[in-house]
Amino acid sequence: MKSNNNVLEINGLKSINHLLYIVLDQSFNLSSHIGIPVNGIIGYHFLKNNLVEINYERKRIVVYENNAKNRKKIVRRFDEADITIERSKPYIASSVVMNSDEIPVKLLIDIGNSDAIWLFEKASKSIKIPAKSFEDYLGKGFSGDVGGKRAQISKFKMAEFEFHNPIVAFPDSVSIKSVRMVKDRAGSLGAEILRRFTVVFDYPNEKLFLKKNAAFSSPFNYNKSGVEIQHNGLQWVQETVRLETVSTLKSGSLISRENEETSNFKYKFALKPIYIISNVRKKSPADISGLQKGDLIVRINNVEAYKYSLDKINSLLKSEEEKWVTFEVERDSQLLKFKFQLLNVL
Repeated sequence: MKSNNNVLEINGLKSINHLLYIVLDQSFNLSSHIGIPVNGIIGYHFLKNNLVEINYERKRIVVYENNAKNRKKIVRRFDEADITIERSKPYIASSVVMNSDEIPVKLLIDIGNSDAIWLFEKASKSIKIPAKSFEDYLGKGFSGDVGGKRAQISKFKMAEFEFHNPIVAFPDSVSIKSVRMVKDRAGSLGAEILRRFTVVFDYPNEKLFLKKNAAFSSPFNYNKSGVEIQHNGLQWVQETVRLETVSTLKSGSLISRENEETSNFKYKFALKPIYIISNVRKKSPADISGLQKGDLIVRINNVEAYKYSLDKINSLLKSEEEKWVTFEVERDSQLLKFKFQLLNVL
């Protein structure tokens, strides 16, 4: 549903006559895939009039008024890159190096895409999926599940910055057939690149400002397990809390009892997340071990699954090292245990 004349207010910032879209499809649930409550997406109308800084390290967004003083301060501290705003979305000219050939590519800047780069094979005759690649689940969009291949390329260049051996996703043509493409678009630039900077968007002047952070040189990894996990509601969990009590001194007593401690326990109930397996990549370590779509995760590496955040689980499965991982799951009221190694196939 489309709605006009709304007021959007965020920490003192106010947008009047704000355009709003309401998604009625209950199956499109961002919260289950991200693992935290998400009620919606902020887009172009929030960004179009001001200078908007996204600080990935400090997990903070700063909105500056678009004036000469603020622009001068940002120009002094950041590297500058040109972007274009087309159909209310930002695009950047960059290049990829594949098979020793440098290929210019126009990419949509997509903050919500957790991958480094998406490339569309049919956008250019020069863009070809490397022989060393594998089929994978790339994510979920408004048009449904997105499938494709993952591979590693030699280099990615953006403005004055270079990235070596990034992991690139190549969505299949079926997954993107309903996407309205702007002229010459060859793919998307995602958060796995952007998180390595503090980023300032300047939509009014079609500029992007970048400043490297501590994550700039971190290696590019991917989910080596082949298993996708999503949040699937909440459960009540009983937790034991230990209480320490110290005896007080009795009035008139000459004997100190300040070191005399008694211990007891108290039980409390807390809401904790439930995780299920939403997808298993064919011929992946998880698939070979026997894990299946729909399995309810009980423990990971002998630790109750609810003690992990979804982000922590995903970080574990993207480990740079080829670790062994143990999953205990519930399937058809049976408790099953599986063990597999995080193998790098690239």
